[in-house]
Amino acid sequence: MAAKINGSSCNIKKPDELQNSEDGEVHVFSSSAELLETIQKKWDTKNIKPYPAMYSSVYGGIILEPAMMVIPMDDHMVHRGHGVFDTAAICDGFLYELDEHLERFHRSASKAKITSPFPLPTLRSILIQLAAVSECKNGSLRYWLSSGPGNFSLTPGKSATSAFYAIVIAEDNVRYTKGFKVITTSIPMKSPIFAEIKSVNYLPNVLARMEAEAKGALASIWVDEQGYVGEGPNMNVAFITKEKELVLPCFDRILRGCTALRLLELAPRLVEQGKLKGVKVANISAVEAKEASEMMYVGSGWPIGPIVMWDDKPIGDGNVGELTLSLLDLLWEDLKAGPESKRIQIPYRE
Repeated sequence: MAAKINGSSCNIKKPDELQNSEDGEVHVFSSSAELLETIQKKWDTKNIKPYPAMYSSVYGGIILEPAMMVIPMDDHMVHRGHGVFDTAAICDGFLYELDEHLERFHRSASKAKITSPFPLPTLRSILIQLAAVSECKNGSLRYWLSSGPGNFSLTPGKSATSAFYAIVIAEDNVRYTKGFKVITTSIPMKSPIFAEIKSVNYLPNVLARMEAEAKGALASIWVDEQGYVGEGPNMNVAFITKEKELVLPCFDRILRGCTALRLLELAPRLVEQGKLKGVKVANISAVEAKEASEMMYVGSGWPIGPIVMWDDKPIGDGNVGELTLSLLDLLWEDLKAGPESKRIQIPYRE
């Protein structure tokens, strides 16, 4: 295609043509139809549909075409990071702990000074309808609240309208029983005011994970300036002490994980069975933590990730612990067949 730049015509190349080009000419799309066709070709080559459905309050409905699952560039969540999000698991046609995640979502939005375009019951209804239309039986439902599109200023402005987005991600639910290696990250922890908000500002989390991967580890652990254990890049962390006590770090400076809180509710069953001596939330130093018998990540995508090595030092005997697996069994059973208060059956279309 030819385009005029400074009064002269030049041939504009598409990205695949430009890759090995030295003249810097870029393709100019002549119509939305041409652009849509190009994007659709990208998705067609994958032969999969990882995102079966999306909701956008900007569009005002549910989108089934992957090529149209987009958000505006001038959305403040994109160019300023002014947005919050949360995720609920989809397991065997049920939404797990949706209400708990929505309550945290609401708290995050309030702290981030973002007003939802809909009340909480409406958000819940939209998410359930989205899951139903997606026909996805296993995966996750992720949703965002943004201060909204409209300009590229630092703040959204008085006339801005917040935006709600959600997407269904089709993927298998995996029960992790393999032991993982972690490191103490050199990336500074977020201050409590930001750590307690599940915002889209995940740059520290990303850098912490990348640092770990560069050292051959799965992920990392944050330790604060006082030497106390915080959390992982996108998971809480828990320990089994030599006295067989389950200990989770205090939530006063980290994200209050929904799965971690559910673990605290379920773990006393192991105390009743005589497997655990106790369950508590407490400050635990990195020095103490590294002497634990067992260690694990806790998060909605796991729900338990066994950790067997930290900073090249084995945790316990260096193997996945029996109590870690017992706790995994509790959460896995809750995910698969827990009470109605935790699992919402998705009303799929017939």
